[in-house]
Amino acid sequence: MYYSPDLLQKINFLGELKRMAIIKRLVLRNFKRFKTLEIEFDPELTILVGGNEAGKSSVLQALDIVLSASRSKVEALGLETLFNAECIAEFLGSERKIANLPELLVEVYLDGIADHPDLDGRNNSKGADHLGIKMVCKPVDEYTKEIQAVLAEKHNSFPFEYYGVHFLTFTDEAIFPYRKPLKHLLIDSSLINNEYATREYTRSMYAAHATVVERNLHGFEYRKAKSKFKDNVFKAMNDALDTYKFDIRTSPKASVETDIIITEGDIPIDSKGKGRQCFIKTEFALRNREHALDVLLLEEPENHLSHVHMRKLIERIRASLKKQLFIATHSSFIATRLNLKKVLILSEENPSRPAYLKDLSQGTADFFMKAPDNNVLELSLCKKAILVEGDAEFILMDALYQNSAGGANTDTDGVHVISVDGTSFKRYLELAKQLGIKVAVIRDNDGDYQANCVTNYADYATASIQIFADTDDTRYTFEVCMYQDNKVTCEGLFAEGRKKLTVEEYMLKNKADAAFQLLDKKGAELVAPGYIQQAVAWIRA
Repeated sequence: MYYSPDLLQKINFLGELKRMAIIKRLVLRNFKRFKTLEIEFDPELTILVGGNEAGKSSVLQALDIVLSASRSKVEALGLETLFNAECIAEFLGSERKIANLPELLVEVYLDGIADHPDLDGRNNSKGADHLGIKMVCKPVDEYTKEIQAVLAEKHNSFPFEYYGVHFLTFTDEAIFPYRKPLKHLLIDSSLINNEYATREYTRSMYAAHATVVERNLHGFEYRKAKSKFKDNVFKAMNDALDTYKFDIRTSPKASVETDIIITEGDIPIDSKGKGRQCFIKTEFALRNREHALDVLLLEEPENHLSHVHMRKLIERIRASLKKQLFIATHSSFIATRLNLKKVLILSEENPSRPAYLKDLSQGTADFFMKAPDNNVLELSLCKKAILVEGDAEFILMDALYQNSAGGANTDTDGVHVISVDGTSFKRYLELAKQLGIKVAVIRDNDGDYQANCVTNYADYATASIQIFADTDDTRYTFEVCMYQDNKVTCEGLFAEGRKKLTVEEYMLKNKADAAFQLLDKKGAELVAPGYIQQAVAWIRA
C-alpha cells in the first residue's frame, strides 16, 4: 500500500505525540487572580489570549513553578504575590478560624510518561487515578499556636510566614528539581534584557543540551583549567607574597554553568538588540535535539520583533515538533497564522470560564490563517462589537454613533468598531456566535435587501447577532444613504468644482476621502441613516 510523504509525516508525528510527555490539564485553586480554574491543553500547541489582566502570564507562571519544583522560586516571588487576593480578604473578613485558612493548589496533569509510576495516584482534586504533580501551599501544623496568636490580634496581616510549600506527585510523594518528569523552559520577552533571566535561560538550555555525564566532565575540566591558570599565571606574583595569596573562585557560584554564554557569530546574544535576543533564544529552544525539551512556554514572543522577524518566528514555531508549546500573546497575527483552533481565551470578567476555539470550522480557521489582515483577537476579547464593511463606514462610525446616541460614544459604551471585508462577515460571525459576543453587522443591501441581508444570514442571526441594512433596495450602498440623508451638507461640501460627476457620484468614486472630509468638517452635523440608528440603539440596549 502506498502512503504519501505528507501522510507518513502525519502518522510519524501522531506516533511521536503518543510517546511525548505532555501536559493534559491545569487546575488552579486560589492562585493569583484565579479562585478556581481548570484548563484542558492541546497536546501540540496552546495559544493563550486575553486582556492585560486576564491571567495569561499567571497560567504560564503556574506551569513554570510546578514543573520546576523549586521552593526557592516560590520564595523569590513571595507567597503573598501568588495567593488569590480575594480569598485572603474573605478569610480576614470572616471568623478567622484556623480550619478555614485558604490553601493554594496548582495541579499539572500529565500523559505519555512511562518511567514515573510514582506520578500515578488519586491524591488530586479529581479523586481519580491520574499521572501528575502538584504544588500545595498550606499552614504548617507545627505552627498552630503561633497562627492562633496572630489571628487573635484581629489585624489585617495574613500569616504567610507559617505556610509550607510542598511539591508532590499524585501519590503524595515529594518531588525534587532533579526528579522533574518534564524538561521545560519559560522565555519571557519582557525580561529579555534582564541579566538574571538571561543567565537562567543559558543555564536551562545548557542543562537541556548536555547530559549529566557531560556536565560533570565539563565541571571537572573547568576547575582543572582554573587551577592550571592559577599555577601558571599567578605563580610569580604569589611566590612574592607571604601569608595571603591570589586564587580563582571554584565555588558553585562561579562554575561552568554560571560562566557560559550563548553566542551568534562569536557575539554574545545579550549584546544584541532585544528583538534579536528574543528570536535567538526562542529559535535555540525550539531546536529539535532529541529529548532536549518537552515543554516550551513563550510569553508574548511578538514583543520587540519587527513584522518580518515575527513571520520568521511563526514559521519556526510551526516547524517545531517533539515538544509541547504554550504561547501567551496579544497578537492576532500569531494566533491566526499558527492555528486559530488552538486558541484558548481567558476572560477578565469571568476568569474561571475559559473559552476554546477548537470547535471553529476548519474553513474559518484556514481563512484567518491566510487573510491579509484581521481583527480576530479584537473581536474575541470584547463584549460588544459593530462590524462594518468598508473604510468609509469605519471612518464615520464613531461620529454617527455619537450623533445617534445623544453624545455617548463607542469607548464609553464599550463597543468595538471593526472593519470587515463584506465577504468575511460570516467568518467573524461564526467566531462571535461561538463566544456569545453581541454583534451588530452594518452592511449595504447591494440592491436586494431580502437576499443579501436576511436570507444570507439566516444561520447566524440570533438574540446576540443582528444584521442592519437599509430595506430600500434603491439605497443600495452606504454613500447613497449618507448623501440622501445629508443632501444639504454633502452638496455644500462637495458641489463646488464639480464638472462631470454629481456629488453623489463623487462620493461613490472617492469613498474614503469623502468620508474623511465629512468627518473633519461636518462630523457633528451628520445624520445617521435609519438602519445605523437602529444598530446603535440595539447594541446599546
